[in-house]
Amino acid sequence: MNIPLLNATRLATGLASLALALSCIGCGGSGMLAATPDKVAAPIASTAQPNVALLPQLLDMPGLNRQRQLRIYLPPGYAASSDKRYPVLYMHDGQNLFDAATGYAGEWRVDESLNALAGTNKLELIVVGIDNGQDKRMTELNPWINPDPKFGAPEGDAYLDFIVKVVKPLIDQQYRTQPDRAHTGIMGSSMGGLISHYAISQYPAVFGVAGVFSPSYWAGGAAGLEHFASKPAATDARLYLLMGEQEGGDMVSNVEKANAALLRGGHPPANLSLKITPGAGHNEAFWASEFERAVLWMFAPGT
Repeated sequence: MNIPLLNATRLATGLASLALALSCIGCGGSGMLAATPDKVAAPIASTAQPNVALLPQLLDMPGLNRQRQLRIYLPPGYAASSDKRYPVLYMHDGQNLFDAATGYAGEWRVDESLNALAGTNKLELIVVGIDNGQDKRMTELNPWINPDPKFGAPEGDAYLDFIVKVVKPLIDQQYRTQPDRAHTGIMGSSMGGLISHYAISQYPAVFGVAGVFSPSYWAGGAAGLEHFASKPAATDARLYLLMGEQEGGDMVSNVEKANAALLRGGHPPANLSLKITPGAGHNEAFWASEFERAVLWMFAPGT
């Protein structure tokens, strides 16, 4: 399939970055730099690797009256093989995964990390980055009504339906994937961590692996935590929970409550990992530093 490379189609603009920043209240930003009329930041050079590409067409999101861009990472040896199939990881906030030029506050370096893992024969993985909806990010990644009206009506269920019913079938059709649940993961940070945990409980037949980074459990309040206690993930699913010790508020205590609820529900400790990193905050640099360790555990051989 002929897909234009990210480096050839760079459309990052200051307006897009500003829109994303405004949508990231309490959900993944480490702060906003004040802009002044007489000082405009120089464009950031693309850092995306050659094996990252944009899906040529925007995809319609049923029920949401909008479209979305996908970013595809293929393992370095993908083109050289005609029959090998690969596990797939679906990730939110696609703009932040591969490229500093489109990232909100840096990037996760997903492509560099996976290229290194592939080079040492530790893991080969397809990653599908789903761009966030900028001003719609908070509503798309939230499945619950929040009492604060500025967050708007939740659209998390419609967003997940888009991934499960539109994105995944397209990827499985056009790429050499391992489509079964054991080799299909979902991952994100902050609100993306929240919706990833929700996804593996709502779609146990689709997702068998979840990376739940710095989950914003506060968005669902007590009802959200109760949901995860009453509707846990399948016991053979693998969940990697991550939190920075310095993330503030109830972030650490909430992830500890979610972890305890999973264990009370009978989730095997071998299929559940909770890491609270000393000194770490709520930012892309932290998530990038933990990505490699997380995916190696999530897609461990034999799981």
